[in-house]
Amino acid sequence: MASIPRAARGSIALNDSDSVVVAGLGRFGSALAVELSEAGVEVLGIDTDEEIVQGLSDTLTHVVRADTTKMEALEQLGVPNFSHVVVAIGSDVEASILTTSWMLRFEIENLWAKAISAPHGQILTQLGVQHVVYPESDMGRRVAHLLRGSIADYQDVGGGFATVTATVPPSMVGRTLDQVGLRKKHNLNVVAVKRKDGTWAHATGETILNWDDTVIVMGPSELAERFIDMA
Repeated sequence: MASIPRAARGSIALNDSDSVVVAGLGRFGSALAVELSEAGVEVLGIDTDEEIVQGLSDTLTHVVRADTTKMEALEQLGVPNFSHVVVAIGSDVEASILTTSWMLRFEIENLWAKAISAPHGQILTQLGVQHVVYPESDMGRRVAHLLRGSIADYQDVGGGFATVTATVPPSMVGRTLDQVGLRKKHNLNVVAVKRKDGTWAHATGETILNWDDTVIVMGPSELAERFIDMA
């Protein structure tokens, strides 16, 4: 697995040997790359725009100006050795498709690609991309959570509120929701629980959480994002 030198790393759900390549540093790609970097993930950002590259040089672990449609450039950067790649190119559909094709040829284990339209997304899906995203203003943040693995899903529901889907943190196991006290302590509500057998149930104050349970938590966006760390 490729490793990029970094002075310090935060506590994240990605394996210590995992890094993320973000190809295309427009609004979506930059938001995603910065979010991951601030979370302690090693990020290799790639873009053809020298001004964008310079602007992110002090923020990302490593950022370079290169043409991701060229196999030689990708190989020189060691991209085939990465397990997580996001093709965040949107303005140039041809470049997006060509870059994605190389990533598929490299057999990247976790490949995500941005689509700017339904036809674009359909092409990416037909190529074999498992994770096609259609970014809106909050998508960079949402996908960062998904890539980190700390949260299974993140949805901005508007009005400053969000829902997150996550596994139960160890500190909550074996306790009722009333005992955990998320609502009183953090203004967060556990609205549903998914058991190991795959069944969902409404959560009440008497619900006891078990290992391997998955919960849906709703509350103010900033607090919901930090649920996995605060529980």
